[in-house]
Amino acid sequence: MAKVVKCKTLDGQDIEFVDDIIGSGAMKDVYFSPDKSYVVGFYKTGQDAQAKERLQMITGKYRENIFNQVGGDYWKHLFCWPTAMLEHNGKLGMVAPAYARHFFFEHGSKNNDMLQIKGKEKEGKWFAAPNLRNRFVDTRELGDWLNHIKVCLLLARAVRRMHFAGLAHSDLSYKNVLVDPSRGMACVIDVDGLVVPGKFPPDVVGTPDFIAPEVIQTGHLAKDDPARCLPKRETDQHALAVLIYMYLLYRHPLRGGKVHDLNDEQRDETLTMGERALFVEHPVDKSNRIKIKNVKPSELPWADTDKIPFTVTGPYLKALFLQAFVNGLHDPAVRPSANDWETALVKTVDLVQPCQSPACEQKWYVFDNSTQPQCPFCGTPFKGKLPVLNLYSSRKEGSYRPDNHRLMVYTNQSMFPWHANNLIVPNEKLADEQKKRIGYFVLHNDRWWLVNERMPDLTDVTDEAKRPVAIGEKLELKDGQKILFGKGDGGRLAVVQMVEA
Repeated sequence: MAKVVKCKTLDGQDIEFVDDIIGSGAMKDVYFSPDKSYVVGFYKTGQDAQAKERLQMITGKYRENIFNQVGGDYWKHLFCWPTAMLEHNGKLGMVAPAYARHFFFEHGSKNNDMLQIKGKEKEGKWFAAPNLRNRFVDTRELGDWLNHIKVCLLLARAVRRMHFAGLAHSDLSYKNVLVDPSRGMACVIDVDGLVVPGKFPPDVVGTPDFIAPEVIQTGHLAKDDPARCLPKRETDQHALAVLIYMYLLYRHPLRGGKVHDLNDEQRDETLTMGERALFVEHPVDKSNRIKIKNVKPSELPWADTDKIPFTVTGPYLKALFLQAFVNGLHDPAVRPSANDWETALVKTVDLVQPCQSPACEQKWYVFDNSTQPQCPFCGTPFKGKLPVLNLYSSRKEGSYRPDNHRLMVYTNQSMFPWHANNLIVPNEKLADEQKKRIGYFVLHNDRWWLVNERMPDLTDVTDEAKRPVAIGEKLELKDGQKILFGKGDGGRLAVVQMVEA
């Protein structure tokens, strides 16, 4: 039986850990507390004064700035953030919460847990690579495509919060993000190496596949060379774009069929991911397309960009992928921000439709604004009437402008306060009252209805008559209809478009 060690953190808290290493990385050895509610990690090598100061700031001021603000509790689920630092037997260490239980595999891998992953952490790579998804991961762990969008949304939100606090992660990758697609959850880990530009430089340059091209291109230069590019907010933005692309399309945006050096594998890799990095779905330069003859059968259909192009992610994400991997790939200043991704993902959630095939693995897809919508993953066409609500909002009394935001309707689809008013933003600052739905849609006898649960100003304003719809009543949706959800600043108007397929 391993012994329990008792010690104090530098700010005087009593802590305990079981003297049995549960995890060992490049930097730290990690131990559980006796009740497994927190972990204690000790750095393997001595840390200099700057490293100590960084950890002190991360467990102190930076932590307080994020967790002690309005909506601070929200971040406890999205970050595994160190809470205190300690020194024991001459080694510097830190205390951090243990990962939530749902971030460990509940089911073993296929074929009697051949890979022995039951109980192991759900690193993102298991869900981003089709080879691993198809061959090894239990289908109960995979979740559906809508949950993958939600994972990406939480990730974008966490990175936005870090960047807003003036911090950069420096090593965003699927190793440092735990995901649970079966529940649509994500958590950013390993935040003890955060970068503060001009104050705390990065410990690492990142993880292969997620390192920005400019970092790879200048990697041969000395660390203090002014031309050397080191991890910062813009390199996080590249890594975030790669993660979102991989979680939604299960392939890497830069790993195509182009070879830059036949004789030197390392130089070829450096050019592929650095100086000559090229989007595999570049709209003009097609020289780095994925060669289907070179991929494993278990990677299909995802490796086939003709069959599942990045445009299946919908108009908002399509625009950001082009911005990230065409315009911003070699120009860090124009990369989409985490906030851009968050906004686009929120709008994309409102564009999804459930696939009508019970056998579809992805179960959801983004409506493509056509009169013949079909699931791009399994090919099942949509049948029936499909209402689309095009949203407009008031800038001044009586005048409405398009919001470039639409809400797709399906049975039991909910309406929330942010659909009715564009001044309400669905993020960590939502009050409890704003998280409750205000209405829902239902198909009854081949007619679509909106049931009003909590909209006091809901009005059908299609014609001069202006018919109010009281709370508890329902309104039938018809093509060309105009529905006012709320009055005053930010109040929204929807114009109904009925697609019949």
